[in-house]
Amino acid sequence: MDREICKYKKFEYILKKPQKFSPDEKYPLIILLHGAGARGNDISLHMNYPLFKLGEPYIRNAVVVMPQCFADSWFEIFEQLKDFINYAIDNLWADKTRVYVMGASMGAYATWQVGMSMPEKLAAMVPICGGGMYWNALRLKDVPIWAVHGADDPIVFCEESKKMTEAVNNKGGNAKLTILKGVGHNAWDYAYADKELFDWMFSQSKEGM
Repeated sequence: MDREICKYKKFEYILKKPQKFSPDEKYPLIILLHGAGARGNDISLHMNYPLFKLGEPYIRNAVVVMPQCFADSWFEIFEQLKDFINYAIDNLWADKTRVYVMGASMGAYATWQVGMSMPEKLAAMVPICGGGMYWNALRLKDVPIWAVHGADDPIVFCEESKKMTEAVNNKGGNAKLTILKGVGHNAWDYAYADKELFDWMFSQSKEGM
């Protein structure tokens, strides 16, 4: 098993490392933010979270950290989440030029907000079936974004991702949106199985850090 459960302050989190991990090497870092269904205090229930299964061929050379939201929402503990992300980035094995945030549903809303709150830390972000404060899109001008949303999502309307990506691009940013026809809220299974998306993400880097 290339996954283990770790703890940082109030957070339990899953840490996934490459099979031949060496603490002396630098690895791309994926911060993975789950949706509302994974909240709680037993992260062992999510050791087989969809990204670890569907995206395994594409993330095997990266380190993934997936904290568990112990509150009603990420926004309720947002300052603690930012502290956790800084903690993850500060690991000696983390390539600080290749830090990525991915999130689905509630985690996608948090992904948009993390991008706005700490854009200087991120090489790219992938929000899946979420939305955010499109009036604050200027903060994301320098963060490459690939959003994914199901066209028939009845829980978070696809318009939310459209508003966000259009707002970022209107501010001179670089945001693309994949709309999945015939797909409802579960757009993440498609995103996590998309080799092209991961090839794009890992090609992004933050120069000068």
